[in-house]
Amino acid sequence: MPKSLKLYVAAVVVMGAVALVAATLAFPAKSDIALRVSGVAGQSPTDVEILLGVAFWTLLTLLGSAFPVQLPRGSHHAVAIAPIMASLFLGGPAVAGWVAAIGTTEVREVRGRIPWYGTLANHAGLAIPAIVAGIVYSFAQKLFVGPVTDFAAAMIAAAVFLAGNLLLASVLLGLRTGQHISEVAVGDLRGIAGSWIALAPLAWLMSIIYGVQWWATGLFAVPLYSTRMAYRRFVEMRDMFTQTIGALAEAVDKRDPFTAKHSHRVKEIAVDIGRVMRVTDGELEALEWGGLLHDVGKIGVPDNVLLKQERLNREERMIMNAHPVLGAQIIAPVTKLAPELPIIRHHHEWYNGSGYPDRLIGDEIPKLARILHVADAFEAMTAARPYRMTPLTAEQALGELRKFAGIQFDPVIVDAFVKTRHVDGVPDPGRTVQPRPIPLIGQAAGRIAAVATSPTQTAPSVGVTTERT
Repeated sequence: MPKSLKLYVAAVVVMGAVALVAATLAFPAKSDIALRVSGVAGQSPTDVEILLGVAFWTLLTLLGSAFPVQLPRGSHHAVAIAPIMASLFLGGPAVAGWVAAIGTTEVREVRGRIPWYGTLANHAGLAIPAIVAGIVYSFAQKLFVGPVTDFAAAMIAAAVFLAGNLLLASVLLGLRTGQHISEVAVGDLRGIAGSWIALAPLAWLMSIIYGVQWWATGLFAVPLYSTRMAYRRFVEMRDMFTQTIGALAEAVDKRDPFTAKHSHRVKEIAVDIGRVMRVTDGELEALEWGGLLHDVGKIGVPDNVLLKQERLNREERMIMNAHPVLGAQIIAPVTKLAPELPIIRHHHEWYNGSGYPDRLIGDEIPKLARILHVADAFEAMTAARPYRMTPLTAEQALGELRKFAGIQFDPVIVDAFVKTRHVDGVPDPGRTVQPRPIPLIGQAAGRIAAVATSPTQTAPSVGVTTERT
């Protein structure tokens, strides 16, 4: 375990323990949490009834935690946050802290699937924001009077709880997996934000119903179950979409035994470059799916061209060079893949404007396409191909990327690639300074319109060879 992760886990666990003790001493349980069994109106609840109420909400939280859903970035989410927030509104900071700490125990923790320090950090990561949100709610109640304003105070407290839990969980997962904290937070929030917003007022309504008839709170099992199913459907649909894209990419790669898994490797390299460049979460997803689909246009390339072991002639080269345009045409009807279209169409554009299909220059080339071009070239150079059975070493391939930086590749992208794990320990010749690309006289005005109508461009005669990838 990295030292930073150890320090973080220790700090969160200690803070959680201190917060629980301090909240218990400073904020006694409110009488609203009591589960009244005496039936005597106006009588103060007994300590047993208060304990029964705490046990009731802890049990509901345990049930809500029993079936968490793993989100795309690796964190787990459950509808248990609803009963935790309801206990916060009813019992105060200390009750919310204990319900969160005990009630979020999961089966995988009991079975030892999570290390003990991870279990402690997970529970502390829920108890701390629950206590803080409970304190916020206590002070907000003094400012707001009436059911409407009390609802506003509850929503403020819920926002504090959800934001605190998201932050602590994202830091923990980021340190454990090496992902950037903002990537984890934003990536998971995108899929569950709507459900989280819905759970906060649902929790407030649960607390209101509990005060009228405690047993009626069980009726909320239906909307909570529906919310959990929404989480699950979101994850399942995304996974199915990614798996379908991966299967399609693998089908294309398998047409040529030399390019098996090529698209998957290009995707991994491109995503790693994107992480180094701190692109947005949406752009990372586009690199992931665009990397898998960048060669889908080769479906339309005949075998006698795609599998030819000798150098392609001019006519064959024109057929091969049409695959980015064909790939974009194939993917265009899928609206979900709209961000990937520029990657697929432009991943063979050259930085100096001599690439294809549209002869874009420099920053005219979409940034993600420039990233994929570097990833595609490196993977092609370091793998065997029928026209080059002996692959280049990582050092040789990196040297080629440096050599053609500013000509074929964006130098900034090459600089970012050097910082990825794919060239760890590889001697780096350093940046080759190249002039900015300047279009040829008479070419700049009409090159895009003219070339777009004729996608069968001939490839440049120099540069890194990627003709079959």
